[in-house]
Amino acid sequence: MERELCVSKEAIQKRVQVLAKKISADYEGEEPVLVGVLNGAVFFFADLMRAICIPTKMDFVRATSYGSNMQSSGSVRLTKDIELPIEGKPVILVEDIVDSGLTLSYLKEKFEQRGASSLKICALIDKLERKEKDVFVDYCGFQIQEGFLVGYGLDCNEEYRYLPEIYRLK
Repeated sequence: MERELCVSKEAIQKRVQVLAKKISADYEGEEPVLVGVLNGAVFFFADLMRAICIPTKMDFVRATSYGSNMQSSGSVRLTKDIELPIEGKPVILVEDIVDSGLTLSYLKEKFEQRGASSLKICALIDKLERKEKDVFVDYCGFQIQEGFLVGYGLDCNEEYRYLPEIYRLK
C-alpha cells in the first residue's frame, strides 16, 4: 500500500513536549492517573509520560471497535480494564487517535461512573472526518481532516506501527 507523509517525527516530538508542559502546569500539586489506550497509544504514551515533570500514576486499558477492519464496527468492547483505583482522582485518557469517538466516549462514561474527580482526554490525533460521537479533546497533538493514518503506534491490521512518522495510506 502506498503511503504519504502526514506528520514528521520532529513535529511529533515537539508537540509531545508542548502537551507534557501543559499537562504538568495544569496538574501541578496533583497526581493524575494517565490511562493509555492499548495498543496504538503506547509510543505516544511513553514519550508523553517521560516528558511530564510532575508525579503521575499510569495504567492501561484495551478497548476495540475495529478488529482487523479499516472502519469501526460501531460497538466498543473492553478487553483489558484498568487496575488502579481512580475514585476521587484526576484521570487523563491518553489515546493515539480520535476517529469515530466511540471508544473514548465509552471509556469516559465508564471512568466517570467510577468516580474520577476529573476526566480529560489527551490524543495525539483528533481526526475530523468520521465523528459519530462528539468527544472533546482537552490536549490535542494534531487535528487531521481525513485519511487512514498509520505509524508511531497507529496500525492497519497490526502493520506500520513501527514507523517513526505518521502517514496517510493511499
